[in-house]
Amino acid sequence: MAQFEKLLGTISDYIWGPPLLILLVGTGIFLTVRIGVLQVRLLPYALKLVFTKNKDTTSQGDISHFQALSTAMAATVGTGNIVGVATAVILGGPGAVFWMWFSAFFGMATKYGEAILAVKYRVVDARGQMAGGPMYYLEHGLKQKWLAVLFAVFGAVAAFGIGNGTQSNSVASVVRDTFSVPTWITGIILTIFTALVLLGGIKSIGRVTSFFVPFMALFYIIAGIIIMILNMELIPAAFGTIFSAAFTGEAAVGGAIGAAIRYGVARGVFSNEAGLGSAPIAAAAAITDLPGRQALVSMTQVLFDTIIICSITGVTIVMSGLYTDKSLEGAALTTAAFEQFLGGAGPIIVAVGLIFFASSTIIGWSYYGEKCFQYLFKNPALLVVYRIAFVAMVFVGATVSLDVVWTFSDVMNGLMAFPNLIGLLGLSGVIVFETKRIIAKIKEEKDAERSGN
Repeated sequence: MAQFEKLLGTISDYIWGPPLLILLVGTGIFLTVRIGVLQVRLLPYALKLVFTKNKDTTSQGDISHFQALSTAMAATVGTGNIVGVATAVILGGPGAVFWMWFSAFFGMATKYGEAILAVKYRVVDARGQMAGGPMYYLEHGLKQKWLAVLFAVFGAVAAFGIGNGTQSNSVASVVRDTFSVPTWITGIILTIFTALVLLGGIKSIGRVTSFFVPFMALFYIIAGIIIMILNMELIPAAFGTIFSAAFTGEAAVGGAIGAAIRYGVARGVFSNEAGLGSAPIAAAAAITDLPGRQALVSMTQVLFDTIIICSITGVTIVMSGLYTDKSLEGAALTTAAFEQFLGGAGPIIVAVGLIFFASSTIIGWSYYGEKCFQYLFKNPALLVVYRIAFVAMVFVGATVSLDVVWTFSDVMNGLMAFPNLIGLLGLSGVIVFETKRIIAKIKEEKDAERSGN
């Protein structure tokens, strides 16, 4: 088993190495140019859509813009926002935070493109629900069904690890260490919670996540803001360190700038999943008249996830200066940084944040995995089997060590990106066409408002 785990680790390092990271960021840069830096030009309008109730009752879809965003946010805001960021700073130095921001900026264009294609090529399944995502735009848009099948296989498998077992394991571990609750009790509670949400399908998932996600995000963000306000004198130096280290490799592994770039980009992508093809599966379920409208909403996910939530973790760690302490790793570093500024409340905030973040990831990924499985196997009975297996994995993950499962799922997660990025690049002309449509529609709506006034 040790040899197998080592082999998986080597494969994972290779898949998540420079070629994939360059392809991920490169695709984001390419799309940013093709859509004219839309993530800046239309960001105010996109945020308005997020926080405005969708009154569209005539368009196709299962859930609102906000519920689709919340489902995607639920899946992406996970352990990566606390553990992943800390690991990036440990291995890449403070400069890794800058490169997380860098990849997130272009990742917004990638996420936008994914959502446009997801809505454009979505279909109505046998249950009368929307089904979309990379497998559908690879088959119906790019006309490459073999790539669609590959993506669906990778996604269905990855859901059990990255989106399930490893998350429940993180929750059970932090609850045990912080509140002395046995892992099996946490496992039972998480399993029941997941089963109840899954029974209601995407509408139930949308309702739960639209309540769950804003609450958990605000909880963590407010804690970070309190730290910033109480320690304002440390902020300029922290940002100065982040920007200088980004181009010098200060405090990175071997003092190399390459380490800051690699770990910053890798953990940023791991956190927001831009380019991996998971989030557009949720975007496809949104009630919307034009693909571009939901795409603008989906684009903000990267802003909230990486540029805001991950920054809370990263800047707090840099402000604390504890990233140079080699005895602190992952969640322990984030916990120590929060404890330094907030005393005994710090570890509790990090623990509760991890519980909410990881639990929500299970809910979001349950939908992703199910849709991938549904694409591969149309038999409703098999879908029931998949759901039962997914729910059972929540308990297994909470009670046993899952190092091999984590690594294997990490490999599957990375492999999802390759067919998805091929689809994005091959269908970039469709993304540009739909972008022109939504821009024209927005202009038409604004003109109508002016004439109405």
